[in-house]
Amino acid sequence: MNTILSVTGLGKSYGKIRALTDVSIQIPKGSVFGILGPNGSGKTTLMSIILDILRADTGTYQWFEQPNTKEDRKRIGSLLETPNCYHYLSAIDNLKITSAISGRGNDEDIDQVLKMVKLYERRKSRFSTYSLGMKQRLAIAAALLGNPEVLLLDEPTNGLDPVGIAEIRDLIKELAKQGITIIIASHLLDEVEKICTHVAILKKGVLLTAGPVAEVLSNEDIVEVSSPDLQVLEKCLRNMGGYSSLLQDDGKIQLYYPVGTADLTAINQYCFSEGIVLNLLIHRKKSLETKFFELTND
Repeated sequence: MNTILSVTGLGKSYGKIRALTDVSIQIPKGSVFGILGPNGSGKTTLMSIILDILRADTGTYQWFEQPNTKEDRKRIGSLLETPNCYHYLSAIDNLKITSAISGRGNDEDIDQVLKMVKLYERRKSRFSTYSLGMKQRLAIAAALLGNPEVLLLDEPTNGLDPVGIAEIRDLIKELAKQGITIIIASHLLDEVEKICTHVAILKKGVLLTAGPVAEVLSNEDIVEVSSPDLQVLEKCLRNMGGYSSLLQDDGKIQLYYPVGTADLTAINQYCFSEGIVLNLLIHRKKSLETKFFELTND
């Protein structure tokens, strides 16, 4: 897979505060890449540097596997802040102003992006009449002017209710299907896990891990089991062995195995041979939230 963005050894300080320290990541073309981290982890600083808004102290980055040029910037759409539109103007008029300032897009593009974000029927309505989700979709429409190859979104669901979050999630999925590479900075782990193909996790400006979501989460196999008598089941499983750890939680028992070693058939056969009938036996992936807290908690 081609690399759309290569970041090598980026560092940035604000006085004595180190915002980024030697950050290196590769973002594949066509991916939905999530940049995760607690507040103050350097997400927005990283996004600002790769958009030429801030200058890095150290390191380099390269778009499209070639030396960076001003023309490359027109191939990238971005939303870094809260939607900034004229409340008394319609969606069309706001996008015309954005197009004139950025030099991206035309009247035909405006109609197209409004259809993409499902605002075409409300194109003549004033911005002030939009819900928060609609305002965010209009901001994404502005970023889509000029048919960019890459879309950068900083906290695109910030402040939205569940309906608005679902709207933005579905929109991002649809844009990804069209081949647009999407880079998202977010702290909403569940949402990122639902839409991202790749992820990088930052803490205090340091990159903790990066790669395909499946690989980042695949350092352990987790098997959940249960039966009517948990105490008898736990004793049986402790005699069985073969796992790295055992945890009883919320009416079930979790067995942790080195990745790729869990054998559900063998577990079921062993328990049955000991006179125990299981009413739950599943292989569960570690959630991104669990992995995130493991990496970012001191």
